[in-house]
Amino acid sequence: MMIRKAVFPVAGFGTRFLPATKANPKEMLPIVDKPLIQYAVEEAIAAGITELIFVTNSSKRAIEDHFDVNFELEQLLIQKNDLLRLDTVQQILPAGVRCVYVRQSAPKGLGHAVLCAREVVGDEPFAVILADDLIDATPENCLQQLLKTYVQMQARGVIAVESVPKQETRKYGIAAVDQMDLNQAQVLRGIVEKPAPKDAPSSFAVAGRYILPPTIFNYLEHLHPGTGGEIQLTDAIAQLLRHEPVYMLPFAGHRYDCGSKLGYIQATINYALKHEEIGEALAQYLQQLKQHKTRAVE
Repeated sequence: MMIRKAVFPVAGFGTRFLPATKANPKEMLPIVDKPLIQYAVEEAIAAGITELIFVTNSSKRAIEDHFDVNFELEQLLIQKNDLLRLDTVQQILPAGVRCVYVRQSAPKGLGHAVLCAREVVGDEPFAVILADDLIDATPENCLQQLLKTYVQMQARGVIAVESVPKQETRKYGIAAVDQMDLNQAQVLRGIVEKPAPKDAPSSFAVAGRYILPPTIFNYLEHLHPGTGGEIQLTDAIAQLLRHEPVYMLPFAGHRYDCGSKLGYIQATINYALKHEEIGEALAQYLQQLKQHKTRAVE
């Protein structure tokens, strides 16, 4: 089946970015001039997604407002004849794409957030995109790469993975595979949530992009809290793959962990360097900064 729907779990409080996220959703933090969530949505739309399902909480109104029409702003831009910015605002959500908002009543984990979208997803396969994981990939974005594998392998599910240092396995869901091959999709043999390095079955970490069958909801519904006392999507996938073929794909591209301060700054710098308006000036500034620090050390 074609993948038409994508779930965006955006109900987290973003505590690692406090106080910036006290009143502003972490997904609305900007990378240059677009919020994180917009990059995730653009990736989904480019991959053919037409229904965006946001799993939110009561403090995430800014996300809804961002993808809604702002009549007053558009009228102001029209009066100023600022057609370039008007087009930028109007293209945030293209025609033919709709948003649905579902509330997560309590922070019970990623698996619970996905389960909250069950009624909207219905009985069809769907994508899950974590906006914290900003993935820079061309010419095909990460979700497009997953969809290609989904079709070619006639898979029931596909997850994106990347190789991480062994000492960092406790930060991620870690895949068990037959061989450590960075160049091809493989059948997933197992998956473990945040194992200690000595217990990790590989160094392939889940990278915040999933294609899942609707049967995943059956497993999520009956899960007991796992790592961190939360309902883990990883645990449901571990049960799913015992009955249905799930693949893992080492995607081509670079992932920025924008849930961490360092990853967020790295993403901002690298996207700014590619930005047509400020890229060249920023590159010059960074070069000057480097020379200044070199002289200071000498």
